This record gives sequence, C-alpha cells and structure tokens, in this order.
Amino acid sequence: MKQNLHTHTLYCDGKDSVEEMVLEAINRNFDGLGFSGHGNNILFDPCSMDDERESKYRNDIFSAQEKYGDRITLYLGIEEDSIGKRFSHDEYEYIIGSVHFLEKNGEVAPIDYSRARFEQILHDWYADDMLAMAADYYEAVKEVASRDEVDVIGHIDLISKYNENNAYFDFEDPAYLELAKDAIDTAILNDKIIEMNTGAIARGYRTKPYPHLQLLKYIQEKGGKICINTDCHNRFDLDRGYEDCLSLAKMSGFQEIYALSNDGFYPIKIEDWNV
Repeated sequence: MKQNLHTHTLYCDGKDSVEEMVLEAINRNFDGLGFSGHGNNILFDPCSMDDERESKYRNDIFSAQEKYGDRITLYLGIEEDSIGKRFSHDEYEYIIGSVHFLEKNGEVAPIDYSRARFEQILHDWYADDMLAMAADYYEAVKEVASRDEVDVIGHIDLISKYNENNAYFDFEDPAYLELAKDAIDTAILNDKIIEMNTGAIARGYRTKPYPHLQLLKYIQEKGGKICINTDCHNRFDLDRGYEDCLSLAKMSGFQEIYALSNDGFYPIKIEDWNV
C-alpha cells in the first residue's frame, strides 16, 4: 500500500493540476491518492476554494477517476478549516479537519502563514506567552475534533511549525504537553484518525513530521489511530518523508496505519506499506 490523502492543487494553494498530481502518483507507484483542497474560507484565506473553484475541482477529480481509475484509486476529499465552511459526506468521501487560524477579541489571524506573522500574533495578542497561544490553538483543535463530519485531524500540532530546535517553547515542557494531550484525548474519544504530516519538511520548516515524537507516542499509548499524509502542494513531494514516518511510527509502537478504501478507513500493517 502507498497512499496520500492530503493533496492540494492549483484550485487552492497547490502548484500543480489534478492530472499532474495523478500522473506523478502513478509514476511513483501509489495505490491511492486523495485530494483535499482547502474548503471555502475566502473571507480569511484567499487561497481557499470559493464555490466556483470547488465545483471545477470536483469535476476535475471526477474526470480523473474516469480516465485513470484502472491505474490508481482516486478519492474526493476536502480540508475543512476550523473557521470556514463545513462539509458533509454527501459531498465528499472524507474530510480533514484542520486549524490554521486563531480567533481572539473579534480578530482572526493565520498561525502558519509566515514566521513573521506568527511572531506578530504571539507578541501582540499574547504578550509573548507561548503557552497562552498554544492553549487557544488546542482549544480550537478540540472543537474540530468534536465535529461529526471530520474523519482525519490535520497536522494536530501545527502550532509548532516554526519551533524547530525549540525556538519558541520546549517540546517536552509538561505544561505544553498537557494542552496537546488534551486535544489528542478529544480526537481519540471522537474516533478521529490523527495524521502524520510531512508538509513542513517539504517546505523547509521542520526536519521531522507532525506530530512531535512525544505526542506520537502518546497517541499510541492511548490507542489512537494514525495515517500518513504529505500535505502535498507540489507533485514532487507526494511521498516526501514517508520512510521517516514509518520509522517513527514503529519507534512509537504502532503496528498499523489507516488507509482509505471505497468502503471507508481500515488498518494496514506497517510492514505492508511501501515507501
């Protein structure tokens, strides 16, 4: 098995068309590829899909399913933002729920747009109190993890995108871990799959995937489910970091990773995954 379910195209902030992504996945021997364009959040995220782009996105994927369905299984998904439009399984085969924005005192700001913007929010909104910022972030994650329609929690510790080498906080700070673990508990309680996500590796911000190893081990200890996604915005990164993900999953004690089929999500033994 080789599969990725977190894929972006030209319809949002990706670099390639649906067909270019599909052909690259076939070339790299993928069994399945799922598309997860950013759902409508135009008010705050101009890169997300408005209704017109979403319609074209869906049609392109339907066309690709007809054209390449004998060579690869393609899935129609969406990435639902915590403050954007909500979706249903009547429209999509799976839904990734993610937090990219924080809301405070009537204002909204992105936490992953740039390091400079992140630092501005941390300073102006939280007086450089990283734990206070993390507390608001993980409360938003808990809300998304409580949504019935969400199948997968995207990059659950995105708040740490710029924290390579503990730049803003200690990954092993018990106070920080308590906040993150509380969000993980909510996800597990609601039977959500938590993704290992290599997007920040591809974009040069991290050397290891989300979530941090401390959190990955906690997910395993609590009986949580994981999948492997690349959050790919460029076809050449479709399988970026897969080998590292499998290694870290094994190190954390996981024996299975979840994949999607036409009948829903199901577990596959780690040794049956390809890199």
